[in-house]
Amino acid sequence: MSIRVLLADDEPLVRTGLSLILSTDPDIDVVGTAGTGEEALTFVSSNNVDVAVIDVRMPVMDGVEAIRSITALGVSTRTLILTTYNTDEAVFAALRAGASGFLLKDAAPADLINAVKAVAQGQGWLAPAVSRTLIEEFAIKPAGIDATAVKAVESLTDRERDVLICIALGMSNKETARALFLREGTVKTHVSHVLMKLGVRDRAQAVSIAYRAGLAEARTPKASQGAEPNRKPKQR
Repeated sequence: MSIRVLLADDEPLVRTGLSLILSTDPDIDVVGTAGTGEEALTFVSSNNVDVAVIDVRMPVMDGVEAIRSITALGVSTRTLILTTYNTDEAVFAALRAGASGFLLKDAAPADLINAVKAVAQGQGWLAPAVSRTLIEEFAIKPAGIDATAVKAVESLTDRERDVLICIALGMSNKETARALFLREGTVKTHVSHVLMKLGVRDRAQAVSIAYRAGLAEARTPKASQGAEPNRKPKQR
């Protein structure tokens, strides 16, 4: 079954370009376009949409408010934010509003396709440049500790917390496995547990909680003494 996508951007040429790129993949079907956040909300509320690709800055209702409103609908639609500047404060607001992924407008066409597919599958998508900016921005301008987020993180085991830190650093499951000396399959299990305990749908939302809980300054955790067999660090 094709991934049903809505494209929301106030520039017609951008919408056309995005549509042409996505249409090259047989698994993706662009079912609608919108020029404002309000139009995007109206379309999602009356149509079956798997992923809404939304520009941050749009007239009438901006991308952040559109995402917040779409999330409030309680529909299954996931949202992927498009942004020109990875330092834009709206990126952080969009994450808190319920965005499942972020992609810079200067990304490669293949990244757009991969991002849509990842978000549709509930994996989330955080462009490396956006992940780095999130970490730097929260470290320099802390938004304050969210007690609810702290409580949610406290429900994690030490190893799950390590995995969450790796997620917040923009690391893939494979990279996390290498960093923690775990099997990739074990990391996937930990990620599932983290999402379940935090009560979120995908990695992007987990990152939001990590930042609000004050993990922005955390560094990649060291492998524990209980590293799995055959994954021990090499002796020097």
